[in-house]
Amino acid sequence: MSNECVVDVKNLTVGYGDIVVLQNISFSVSSGEIFVILGGSGCGKSTLLKHMIGLYTPFRGDVLIFGESMVNSSEDEKRKLMRRFGVTYQGGALFGSLTVAENIALPLEEYTTKTPAEINEVVQQKLAVVNLDGFGNYMPSELSGGMRKRAGLARAMALDPTLLFFDEPSAGLDPITSAELDRLILRLREELGTTIVIVSHELDSIFTVADRAILLDKDTKGIAATGKPKELRDSSPNLWVREFLSRSKLKRDM
Repeated sequence: MSNECVVDVKNLTVGYGDIVVLQNISFSVSSGEIFVILGGSGCGKSTLLKHMIGLYTPFRGDVLIFGESMVNSSEDEKRKLMRRFGVTYQGGALFGSLTVAENIALPLEEYTTKTPAEINEVVQQKLAVVNLDGFGNYMPSELSGGMRKRAGLARAMALDPTLLFFDEPSAGLDPITSAELDRLILRLREELGTTIVIVSHELDSIFTVADRAILLDKDTKGIAATGKPKELRDSSPNLWVREFLSRSKLKRDM
């Protein structure tokens, strides 16, 4: 990791309609870091991610990615900025009428001037990275859940972004498949230097891959804790944080 700030969330307040989900949230993600956003159901994890990647406009605050605003940029500037990062959604979010290879090729066809042969070469490279060699001609419905997630990752990597966002990458996966995905995430950081932001509540994965995490609190609509997950679990001064990360009720001090 370096001290370069890749993502900078500043005093962000988000929600829907008149409902505030998170209020005055601030944190930053450094280059090469695996950063996890975690919390209980309904705390606003996915809502925060959607605002960070520009799908929604926050009530207040800003999100800087590579030093550029996702909130105050023009639509054209925002689209250019969005090309610089990749996003993997729950379930892979692949187009069911296209093959795996065609799904991965889409961003290359839309945003580059590569020839069909060059696009195919990139597609094969990305399939190899996610251990899906030979599956390019399969339809998404023919893949397992874990394979669809990896195919979605290959598509997110098509334009060689240095920043990746994951929304619940391990959700719905069996323990072995989840562990394989964890190893892939670590390999992306180690071999490519990719900065990775993950929304998750899967503690085993979080303890395996995360350099640092924030824990969102549904009641306060803010950040309950920031730090290394294992250190927060073992020594956070906030009892609720320790209970959440250890998945057990702890003895209260008298």
